[in-house]
Amino acid sequence: MKAKAVRLHGANDLRLDEFELPEITDDEILVKVVSDSICMSTYKCAILGADHKRVHDDVADHPAIMGHEFAGDIVKVGKNHQDKFKPGMKFTLQPALNYKGTMWSPGYSYEFFGGDCTYCILPAEVMELNCLFEYTGRAYYEASLAEPMSCSIGAFNAAYHTKMGVYTHEMGIKEGGKLAIMAGAGPMGLGALTYALHRDARSSMVVVTDVNAERLARAEELFPVEEAKKEGIELHFVNMSDYEDPVAKLREISGGTGFDDVFCYAPVAVVIQQSSEILGRDGCLNFFAGPTDNKFSATMNFYDVHYNSTHVMGTTGGNTDDMLESLKLTAAGRINPAVMVTHIGGLDAVVDTTLNLPKIPGGKKLIYTHLTMPLTALTELRTKGEAQKDKRLVALADIVDAHQGLWCPEAEEYLFQNFITE
Repeated sequence: MKAKAVRLHGANDLRLDEFELPEITDDEILVKVVSDSICMSTYKCAILGADHKRVHDDVADHPAIMGHEFAGDIVKVGKNHQDKFKPGMKFTLQPALNYKGTMWSPGYSYEFFGGDCTYCILPAEVMELNCLFEYTGRAYYEASLAEPMSCSIGAFNAAYHTKMGVYTHEMGIKEGGKLAIMAGAGPMGLGALTYALHRDARSSMVVVTDVNAERLARAEELFPVEEAKKEGIELHFVNMSDYEDPVAKLREISGGTGFDDVFCYAPVAVVIQQSSEILGRDGCLNFFAGPTDNKFSATMNFYDVHYNSTHVMGTTGGNTDDMLESLKLTAAGRINPAVMVTHIGGLDAVVDTTLNLPKIPGGKKLIYTHLTMPLTALTELRTKGEAQKDKRLVALADIVDAHQGLWCPEAEEYLFQNFITE
């Protein structure tokens, strides 16, 4: 069957291609992709091409479909999986396959498997690893965003703490401790924040830093300090550019103890150094933001490593349990992954959006793959609708505004009813 997809042909070479999908085997599943959210990791893949660790060397001859944060409908099931999966089921999946020790993943490594497409083929290893899930929720975008949410969930679960003279690690953030999310007012930081405030084992203090006043103001609007206080959490938003010595300010907020858990959401040397300097005794620093420079380095206080048991780690992606936790918390209304979304667009917007992602302000860019629409900020829906005399965009803006300016199931359903004909 015919499919359209944004595919990687080489470094900085993304193309919206139309091509023929092969017939599925008995061990494969054909799916219709409905939504995909664009990840900064996809940008890194696009600019590096075959130099990226997950991209195959012969990508010029076998272009890889971009996108790994996707959801949709099952169309056809190979006979080896018909006992578990049926046509018409909604699906989402865990893309961090780690199959047989490889780094293969949709969105990087497969010619016919990825999220920025109309239809694709799930290879046998997805089902073998139990990485395909039936999704029973209302909105496709929530299933797409389960993957980026699972990355932050995995980071929280991978944190660890120690006791002097004991050679086992206590896994997870310190319950009742103090937590800082550095450079945390971006999309992934907000995802981490909604999780930090609503997970089972919580910190008693959460501090979110950034240098962008507008992003911090939006974060505080979405997560009011008083609401967090009702849950027993002392929440702070700190603009680091407001202080001559921002590290001293953060340590002051912590009561002089420093922080038990620090998550660094920017691959910037000064932010990493600040993250190191605010660690308390036995503090765990997770360097979450992956750099594109394979020689990237930053300063860390090794006196504290030796005498105060501070430690550093990094995580990339989550595992299947993290993904299931994300879906469960979203379905229960405890976390709202829509706080990450600031733009929507169609498959025709993916190439330019991906290649220019660092230059585009805001958070997650949510793509509906059967939609034709330029990338549009949620805050611009009304002005564009009025300028183009498009009542549909104005109505979409009304729905978004009624939900704190956030994308929502009602908005997605209106999009399906009025914009997407397929």
